Amino acid sequence: MANTTTTALVLHGAKDLRLEQRTIPAPSTTEVQVAIRATGLCGSDLHYYSHGRNGDFVVRAPMCLGHESAGTVTATGSAVTTLKVGDRVSLEVGLPCRTCALCKQGRYNICKAMQFRSSAKAFPHLDGTLMERTNHPADMCHLLPDSVSDAGGALVEPLAVTLHAVRRSHPPSKEEVALDRAAGEETAALIFGAGAIGLLLAGALAASENFSKIVVADIDARRLKIAEDMGIGLKTALIPRAETPPPAKDAPHAEQTAYALDNAQKVAAALVEAVGAKDGLVVNGFSRVYDCTGVPACVQAGIYASAPGGVLVQIGMGNPTQTLPVGAAALREVDIIGVFRYDGHAYPAAIALLASGKMKSVEEKVVTHRLKLEEGERAFTLAGKGVDEEGNPVVKVIIENRRGSGGSL
Repeated sequence: MANTTTTALVLHGAKDLRLEQRTIPAPSTTEVQVAIRATGLCGSDLHYYSHGRNGDFVVRAPMCLGHESAGTVTATGSAVTTLKVGDRVSLEVGLPCRTCALCKQGRYNICKAMQFRSSAKAFPHLDGTLMERTNHPADMCHLLPDSVSDAGGALVEPLAVTLHAVRRSHPPSKEEVALDRAAGEETAALIFGAGAIGLLLAGALAASENFSKIVVADIDARRLKIAEDMGIGLKTALIPRAETPPPAKDAPHAEQTAYALDNAQKVAAALVEAVGAKDGLVVNGFSRVYDCTGVPACVQAGIYASAPGGVLVQIGMGNPTQTLPVGAAALREVDIIGVFRYDGHAYPAAIALLASGKMKSVEEKVVTHRLKLEEGERAFTLAGKGVDEEGNPVVKVIIENRRGSGGSL
């Protein structure tokens, strides 16, 4: 197979996206070439687009964004036996070293030599998947069953993040939930943030049946309405505003901290109360709290809202430095667990969950906007604003590509 050209959406700097023609070689012996059908925009993509950087990772050369992708195999390397032309796949775009101890343990997500497509951490940068065609290692392309749509294939990556978070949290078993119920207690989970990750997480928890109640909390009532409309039995809670104005920005740090922690306790109490009694069951806090925001106020409230012996899982990548009530966590043995992307178990589990049909209504509500590759500028603008021109909430934007894919979406 000879070299071919592909149209790519390339970032040259903050808010400088350009459609360009790129030359891609034939796939290597262990690669496949994939016609990208759908790519979801992620928060890291938006940071690169808006600021030309994502935290400490600065774009130093033109880079193609996008890493939540699905497509159709159009060519295979000579050594590839697991996939064939015409197969639909979801691309796992983290490329670990495969040889270190962490990789051998299946925890390649924290491999020090990890390269991730669409991340500016490494230089030269590894291009993402917002292009018509791309080559990718065959063993990092996961076969999609017919029951999973192209958009669903693009949701595999963020869903994998949530499933990894659930695994890390060691959720209670159905038997433990039954024992709690017999003892007159509710086994509840709390999710901060009704964005794509929060809603996908809610769907995963509902499908697992590991909790007798799942609460999604957010400051945006419109996003909470989306959670309610997914039809999976969620309870929602609008995060209450502070009762008193915050101290001045130049106030002493101790005064600002005291105010923040006092407000966090009030928010936590309101959220626990919002769970409400069910069949006379008592709520002593949330068994598991999943923060999908990274906002310090949510993390603080999450610790206070956790039940004794509970777990707070930090999924959202927000403020790198936070003031947390660690004492409140230690006194009640609340574990604080960090999550970074996903391990080797997550992609197959995410595809199986999507194929089960249990996430159908979740997918329909999470994917709020679909645009073409040529509309990349508008896609990023919509995702960044969080609302469209009609004032409707934007949760997940999917960029679709029909050209050169050999079929329709």
